[in-house]
Amino acid sequence: MNVALLVNPAARAGADTGAATHAAERLRAHGVKTAVISGGSAAESTELLRAAIALGSDAVAVVGGDGTVNLAIQEVAGTGIPLGIIPAGTGNDFAATLGLRELDVTAAADAIAGGRTRAVDLARVTRTDGSHSYFGSVLASGFDSKVNDRANAMRWPRGGSRYNIAILVEFLTLAGIPYAVELELPDGATERITGDLVMATVGNGRTYGGGIPICPDADPADGLLDVVLVRPAGRLRLLRLLPRVYAGTHTSVSEVSVRRVRSVRLNAPGVTAYADGDPIGVLPITVDVAREALTVFTPPPR
Repeated sequence: MNVALLVNPAARAGADTGAATHAAERLRAHGVKTAVISGGSAAESTELLRAAIALGSDAVAVVGGDGTVNLAIQEVAGTGIPLGIIPAGTGNDFAATLGLRELDVTAAADAIAGGRTRAVDLARVTRTDGSHSYFGSVLASGFDSKVNDRANAMRWPRGGSRYNIAILVEFLTLAGIPYAVELELPDGATERITGDLVMATVGNGRTYGGGIPICPDADPADGLLDVVLVRPAGRLRLLRLLPRVYAGTHTSVSEVSVRRVRSVRLNAPGVTAYADGDPIGVLPITVDVAREALTVFTPPPR
């Protein structure tokens, strides 16, 4: 097996070059031919990865977090080329969705070398110009995308705690946003929801922001997306809701509604959506399921 091992030192969290070296050594010890590729920017990394795939890489592995994994997803989605993840970023939410977040470098590399794979869904975002991108975990729009804006601009602290701080700061200017949400339900029926929302979140996976279970029941292998809508309430009530969000028990609160859908169209003025922690497009956008579009390496069952 020939593996292209992508490490992006320009990533915000900095893909750990020590982890990349360790992973490459471990893969080679298993007899896996491993080429380490690294770009100084996301665009350069994409070009290098495309070149490696064109030259005949059998698989792609990523050392890094959700942003670098998302970059690789764009290139391997729908190709059947398997993706291995060695979690080394700030959030690692897609790795968590796949049950890989707690793996150390050795265990993650061993899972790739073991060759065991499974197919999972991706979510596909289509913009008004017809362009599209994929994401693996969660798309945020509204309050939570503003939190991403703030968290991404923060230089300190590192790790998931900066999302917690960003959430509290954004509460100071919290307000409802006029949304139009169009849902295609599993039976093919449609539903339209209009009015002010604090946020509208779409989950292929369960968590974002370094482990916050915003879509606690989402399953990346069920052919559906989970849409979580939060209606406005007083700041104090929403602040009291936060512990339930962190516990994943918020979906039973009256201001929160959840739909399981085939696709969803989100429209709201002045809102940029984030997916896998990075901006993916200005609303309106449509999100649908790309069924079993990604093949991933997975550890053997315990």
